[in-house]
Amino acid sequence: MRIEVIRSGGFAGIERRAVLDTTGRPDAAHLHGVARATVEQGGSAPAHGVPDGFHYEITVDGRTVHCADPHLTDAQRDLIQTVLKEGA
Repeated sequence: MRIEVIRSGGFAGIERRAVLDTTGRPDAAHLHGVARATVEQGGSAPAHGVPDGFHYEITVDGRTVHCADPHLTDAQRDLIQTVLKEGA
């Protein structure tokens, strides 16, 4: 499974992106479950969060959803933190 996360917004407005391929990862089953939940819970249009908050575009195997702080689900937060390798 290929997962891409693009984070934009924030105070500085700097975009950050990362791609993760779950092939061969020991946590692949967990990531697949979190990714499926993220796609089910995400919106198809860019999400509105708070001023200077982060907005996320998450693509899982070609399907893109949007979400924003502070309205992230636990699955979205977990996936974002894993792919970007930093807090969400």
